[in-house]
Parts: sequence; C-alpha cells; structure tokens
Amino acid sequence: MKIIAISGSEIPSINANSIQTMKAVHALAMVGHDVRLIVPFGSQQHHQSTWKDLAHIYGLSREFEIEYLPSPSRRLFFFAASRRAKKLKPDLLYVWPVQSAVLGLFMNLPVVLEMHDLPSGRIGPLWFRYFRDGKGKKRIAAITQALRNKLADIYGEPNTEMDCVIAPNGVELERFASLPDVTTARFQTGLAEAPTVMCTGHLYAGRGVETFLLLAEQFRGQGIQFVWAGGNQADVEVWREKAAGLPNVIFTGFIPNHELPLYQAAADILLMPYGKQIGISSGKGNSAVISSPMKMFEYLASGRAIISSNLPVFHEVLGNTTAIFCPPDDLTAWKDAVQTLLDDPQKRQAMSASARQESIKYSWTERAKRILEGF
Repeated sequence: MKIIAISGSEIPSINANSIQTMKAVHALAMVGHDVRLIVPFGSQQHHQSTWKDLAHIYGLSREFEIEYLPSPSRRLFFFAASRRAKKLKPDLLYVWPVQSAVLGLFMNLPVVLEMHDLPSGRIGPLWFRYFRDGKGKKRIAAITQALRNKLADIYGEPNTEMDCVIAPNGVELERFASLPDVTTARFQTGLAEAPTVMCTGHLYAGRGVETFLLLAEQFRGQGIQFVWAGGNQADVEVWREKAAGLPNVIFTGFIPNHELPLYQAAADILLMPYGKQIGISSGKGNSAVISSPMKMFEYLASGRAIISSNLPVFHEVLGNTTAIFCPPDDLTAWKDAVQTLLDDPQKRQAMSASARQESIKYSWTERAKRILEGF
C-alpha cells in the first residue's frame, strides 16, 4: 500500500515527538508498505541529513522517503502538505496533525489520525469535531485507552462511522535481543561496576528529576550509582549543577537512540518517577492522565526491574509482575522500593523475565499492523 505520512515534527531532532514519528513511520515501512513522510523544511538545514545520519540518531534499519516541504508558516504547512499528499495519489494518508486529517477527508482520501493528546487551543477542538463528524473513510489511533475515554467524555461519540484503535507506543525488539549481561554493559558504557539505578529520557518538567536526586541523596555513600541517560545539553547542565554535591549521580547527556538499549541493560533498576503533572517537549500541556512513554516499552524489552509512579494510565501496560508502583510524591515509598530490589536479586530476576515476556506485545511492527488491520 502507498502511504503518505504527514508530521509537524522537526526531523532530525532529539525531541520525543520526532523520535515517535520516525519509529511509527519506520514500522509502516518494515511491514512492507511504500511510505513517504512529509515534514516541514525548517530553518536549520535539517533537510541535509543523510539517511545514514537519521538511522544513527533514531536507530532505524529500513530506509523510507522523507520529503522536506517549504512553507511560510507552521499553520500553512498542514495545508501545503495535504495538497502535496493528494498529488502523490496515496492509498492512505497517515497523519499526526488533525488539520491535515480533515483536509485529507475533504480530498476523499482514507485517513488514519494518530493522537497522543487532547485537541488544544481554541481551534483544535473544532478541527477534531470536523474530523470526527466528517464523511469519509477514517480511523483514530489513540495511544492509550485513557485518551480514547477522554475524547468520548469531552466530545461524545462520532455521528458518522469511525473506529478507534488503541495503539500504545512500541519498541524494536530486535535491538534488545542480544544485549550483554549487566557487568559487560556497564563496562561498554563506561560506567563503574556498582549497583546501578537508572532513568533514561528527557529532563522536562514532571519527569521526576527531583525525585531522582532525592533518592540518590538517600543512598549517598552506599556504593550505589544513580544514572540519568539523556536530555538536551541545556537541561543537563542545569541538573548537573544541582547535583554537584552528590558524587553518586551521573547525568550522561544526550544518548543516540540506537545506544539506549545498552545503557538500559547496564542498570539493575530502571525508574519512571513521573509526577502528577507531566510536561511535554513544547513546554505546554500535561500528559499524566493519557501518557504512553516510549521508555516504558524499552524498559520492558531490556528486561530490568522497573519502579514506576503509580499513575493509572501506566497500568494499561505495566502490572505487578513487571513493576513496583509508588506514589509520585512519596519519597519513603521510592526509597523502600529501591532497597527491596537491591536486596533481592531473585525478585529482580523474576521481574526481568516477566518484563521481557510482556514486551513481545509491543513491537513497533505489530503496532503498525494493528493500526491498519481491516482498514
């Protein structure tokens, strides 16, 4: 099938929305579709990146076409991209911007709209209602059941035929298939051979960096290292300064996506210390109720014990055999959970086996098949 995908994300970028876009489109190509991704041209010469560059940044293997489309503004990009897609005569339009989804219906194209958040701003809800109630072949791919429920609560059920597939984010299982043991992984990443508690990803508001540092302080002087792998340079510098008095804390800075599995394999315990309010890369919004973090699926595939904030949406994926859940603001609970796992290698091993087994459900390719099944 010939698929044209449209995303407003900057490519390449280390932002989560950019990584998620590339993973999702890559999966469509991996299952055999002819895919072209249309993204904004941008102002930073990003369009000069080679496929080799992109494969390195995003951890990809199957090449697909990327078209960088010039546009006077972000708002006009969605219109320009939809017109461009129409000229390419696709069998399917696969989009993240709801504006392009609506325009695709107007052009009589079948449309899949991937949704990660509720419509925002003054105009976003109006665009969504147009898509929900407009005529045409359409489907929503919502990243969590919680998001699907919120959409129904706020906007009601659609007046026309439209289905909604629940499609959590995913993981490339093949990248986790031959990971070294924890000691070798620590050696290969340059970490000390010591019990390691790790969090990977960005340092945005609500990601739990404060909890991470408070935990590290609780275990100061006990030979346990706390590692945060990832984050943009500006944020890393801020948090390194705040952690200056904690010798057991390491902020690695940005790690290319293809190297993340090795870092996760170097941990004894992986943390998801999200707060009750979770910011997104734009600095706006709160995804704590509807979030599907990509790291959650990577953690499962890495086969390491997980400690997670007890947010209801995470229970859609994690269970008591794969994670210990703690209230976001209860430091004592977090400390006790870390100590319990450090003291009980057998429990860690049992959680590890359960996590790997659970991860099989969440490959990016199976996600792509599920989104398009029967459409």
